[in-house]
Formats: sequence, structure tokens, C-alpha cells
Amino acid sequence: MKKRYILSPGPTSVPSEVLLAQAAPVMHHRTPQFAEIAKECFEGLKKVFLTESPVLIFASSGTGAMESAVVNLLSPGDKTIVIRSGKFGERWGELCEAYGVGFTPIDVEWGKAVKPADVAAALKKTPGAKAVFATHCETSTGVLHPVKELAAVTAGTDAVLVVDAVSSLGGVPLRTDEWGVDVVVTGSQKAIMLPPGLAFASISEKAKKLSESAKCPRYYFDWRPALKSYAKNDFAWTPAVNMMFGLRESLKMLLEEGMENVFARHARLATAVRAAVAALGLELFAEAPADVVTAVKVPEGIDGGALVKKLRDEQGITIAGGQGHVKGKIFRIATMGFADTYDVPVVIAGLEVVLSQLGYSFKVGSGVGAAVKTLAK
Repeated sequence: MKKRYILSPGPTSVPSEVLLAQAAPVMHHRTPQFAEIAKECFEGLKKVFLTESPVLIFASSGTGAMESAVVNLLSPGDKTIVIRSGKFGERWGELCEAYGVGFTPIDVEWGKAVKPADVAAALKKTPGAKAVFATHCETSTGVLHPVKELAAVTAGTDAVLVVDAVSSLGGVPLRTDEWGVDVVVTGSQKAIMLPPGLAFASISEKAKKLSESAKCPRYYFDWRPALKSYAKNDFAWTPAVNMMFGLRESLKMLLEEGMENVFARHARLATAVRAAVAALGLELFAEAPADVVTAVKVPEGIDGGALVKKLRDEQGITIAGGQGHVKGKIFRIATMGFADTYDVPVVIAGLEVVLSQLGYSFKVGSGVGAAVKTLAK
């Protein structure tokens, strides 16, 4: 028998309360009873998104919510700004290309954060740009980008700020209304503590106004019928009913903990992971690390792919390797969603075992010790 631990940046562990809620008998979605559940979910999501704007729910992965932003805000031939700083920043550009939307890329070296001044300069060079597409936590690099500062740049322009917060929403502060972020998208399988299958998008008044003139083809992801149904605590299309049961439970758990406490928990766990990494003589990959996923450079002479595989197959601990051109060069440990104090010593202990087996030289126990000391403070 081997107990399994999942500390990858999605999917993440799901609380038993959420799994049990999803096991309830199926309910018809066009009933007053389900409308009450939908209302609870819509209202709870606004509190997690820190917004008073509508938060739409789609039965899809987070990429579906990203696609909804592109097709509802833009028309073929429109001009936008796309910040490409990792695998998921690149996805914004790929979505724009798929719908014939033009964009000015801001290419940021993987591991580094975008500079707001570069976005301001790009907007000046691209008159008439209708949107800036950004990523909050770039999951592929572990970088947290300065969304608050980016919102300050777009605030005085006609461009809307659209943020991929798939791995950050519910784990690190993203103050949607306070900062002035127009569209925030995320998925269910990260800090929201659900299995994969739901996507969410908050929509500001500025974004809704822009969507009225958008000409990209849209049907399932069309915000117009979705918003009409939202006003009645309903859905334009059949929702993922039992996923909604789980969502209600996960939102209840997050809000009972309190979002500021949730953010503090994530920061505490990430700090402990970073302390362990430093004690092991390893180096962080991200210059501005996020509190939901820690990206670490694979030490010289160590096979990064073997490290992740041995940790998963032999130690029962799933983390993530690198993507794109950093595949085999970094590994990523997530402490998001349903993660608590003792997940950190477990993953660091497993990491020490595998590093030792692969021939990396370090003082055994130094990483675990550093993590425990940090958590004990």
C-alpha cells in the first residue's frame, strides 16, 4: 500500500466534504431548488473574486473561460496587447490568432515578471488597442506578475485588462474591483479545491460594454445569454449539476476560513517551501515567486525528468516538471487549495530521498528542518 500525495499546480487535492457533496443524487437544473444552489455559488464566487460584478460559470476547463474573454470582447482585426512570459501567457496569443485578432506581444524572459512600463509603452505604440491580456501567476514559471500595477496602466485607457488567474485566484490576493481588473478567469481544479471541469469569468461594466460590439463568432461561450440567465440564477445551457454541489461546499469552506486567512495560509506554506529549497542549496527559478507554486532549478548533473518521475512513482508524491524550453530544467511544487502545514514536510522529505538517490550532495534533513522551523514560527 502506498499513500498518494498530490502537490502539483493542478489538479490539486479535493476535500472529502466536496467529494461527498458531489456524490449527492442528480437534481434537475431547471427547478427552484437548483436555482437556490446556483445563487449561493454566484454570490460565493463574488466574495472569492473580491468583486461585485457577475461571475459566470462554464462547464469547461480554465481555457474555456480564456476563450470566452477573447470572443466576447473582440472582433477579427482588432488590436490587443499580449504579455507572453510563459506557457500560459503564450496561450492568450494563440487564442487571439485562432480568431483573427491582432496583437502586439510583450515577450518576457521565463522566470521574470513583466514591467508595467513596458505595457504602457506597448499601449502607446498600439493606438486603439482594445485589450491587454495578462497572467497573474504564470504556472509554468512560478512567477507572480504585478496585476495591480498593470490595472493602473490600463485604467486611463479604453483597453480592458483581462487576467488569467487560473492558478492564483483563491490562493493569493487578486482584488478585482479595488484594483480595477476588468475580466478575471480561473478554473476549478486549483485553489478553488474542486476536480477539473468548471471555469469562471468575472466581467466588469467596462468589459460588458465592449462585448456589445464584438464580432468574433461565439455560441456556447457567449456572455449575452449567460448574463441574462445569471440574473435569474440560471444557466443558458445545462450546467455541471453535481460539480455545482461541490462548488457550493468548497466556497463555503473558503469563506468560513476567510479569504485573508486563506491568503496567509498559502503564503506561510510557500515560505516554508522556499526555506527548504534554500537549505538544500537549490535555487528558485522565479524572480518574483508566487505563493501557490514554487519553481526550482534542477541542480547541475541531475536528471529533472527522473526526479519528478521517481518522486511520483516510488515515493507517491506528485509534483510537476518544467514545460516548453525549461522541461527537465525546473520542477514545481504547489501548495495551493486544500494544502496545509504537514504537506510541506512530506513533499520536502520525499524530495530529499530522491535527490539523494540521484547523487545530489547535501546534508540530509536540512530541507525538512528548515521547513519545520519556518512553519513553527
